[in-house]
Amino acid sequence: MKKVLLLGAGMVAKPLVDYLLDNQIELTIATRTVAKAVKLIKDRSHGKAVSWTVDDMQALSMLIADHDLVVSLLPYTYHVAVGKLCVKHKKNMVTTSYVSDKMKALDKAAREAGVLLLNEIGVDPGFDHMTAMRIIDKVQAEGGKVKQFYSLCGALAAPEEADNPFHYKFTWSPRGVIMAGNNSAKYLKNGATVEISSDDLFKNPLIIDFPEVGEMEVYPNRDSLSYINKYGLAGIETMYRGTFRYKNWCEIMNALKALDMLSYDRKSFEGKTYRKIMARRLQVYPANIKEKVAERLGLEAESPAIVAMEWLGLFSDDLVRMNEGSNFDLTTDLMLEKMMLPDGARDMVIMLHAFGVENADGSKQVVKSSLLDFATKEDTSIARTVGLPAGIAVKMILDGKFSETGVHIPNTKSIYEPVLNELQKLGIAMKEQWGLPESEML
Repeated sequence: MKKVLLLGAGMVAKPLVDYLLDNQIELTIATRTVAKAVKLIKDRSHGKAVSWTVDDMQALSMLIADHDLVVSLLPYTYHVAVGKLCVKHKKNMVTTSYVSDKMKALDKAAREAGVLLLNEIGVDPGFDHMTAMRIIDKVQAEGGKVKQFYSLCGALAAPEEADNPFHYKFTWSPRGVIMAGNNSAKYLKNGATVEISSDDLFKNPLIIDFPEVGEMEVYPNRDSLSYINKYGLAGIETMYRGTFRYKNWCEIMNALKALDMLSYDRKSFEGKTYRKIMARRLQVYPANIKEKVAERLGLEAESPAIVAMEWLGLFSDDLVRMNEGSNFDLTTDLMLEKMMLPDGARDMVIMLHAFGVENADGSKQVVKSSLLDFATKEDTSIARTVGLPAGIAVKMILDGKFSETGVHIPNTKSIYEPVLNELQKLGIAMKEQWGLPESEML
């Protein structure tokens, strides 16, 4: 029986664990919180949990040496250290995280060791790559060219759960969601490069009417230009990757950023109330802080952003619950208290690809591909759409279905085609529409 080592037992681990154990793969879960891992295993005889923390690299090295493949669901900052040990022991590795420059630097050593370090095999990144490449490869095989490409994705509470002023509840790493709000972005629009600073990330979102969900906002996701080469789209005129949110999210987040409430600079909060913190930020007297914040931002007192900040507690006389930290820590602490998706509540993952295509005969068409996936009784949608692609890839690597070595993402047909076919059997598939008129382009 093949042996897999899973690092981490967090919010997206359950479908991955179930898939591997259901396929009779021996699984060891190494995690700081053993009780979580034991709950995931459910007394299945070929699963076990061990206590491990990220500062014990010697123990990790021994664990890796004793397994055939490693799946890292750790924060991305630890993947390179894990990857180096996998190369040392000649073990394959799977992650669902973006490939960092330091991870790319392991490519040569991984090839020499004959191992595959497969990254970005979740939903976004992951399922988005695979479903996009299936269409791109088909267009190009027929002699066509992709001239415009929008790839948009969001992991959100289902509409009936979007009932707070943010219209958002956390379904995965809460700090990761908010940290993404401090990114800058870059994309290509009609042949021109557009660079968006972190301060401007939430200004001027796209407005997209998504079927069965309604009007959504989209803000740009990191560096879209890097995917031109990854997707084989030399000569493309528009390349935009973005993130879906419900209405008002961008206004609210833009306001928090304008008030410096997502900054990482550490400071003392000892004995301070949230009202006094906000007053200190504006350098004003604490009375009527709600109105003063609204005036400083040029917003009405009952605007979505002000209502959301008041609901969160930023204008309250409650004592800040930490003596020292950053404004980011303060804001996310309040969000964690009030904005977690309750157990049993539905979440959803929505995805939309839109391609402007020039066919071989010079005619033009728009191709759209969309996903609307809701939680099941057993699993959240985000856990399924992240965990199952990774689980399928693990099984296929163990079965010798992939010949690739080195550092990869799932953008080649030899990887994406079998993974997508298996996902479709599990109820996760995009709905494709070909031959749409140019008026359907975003």
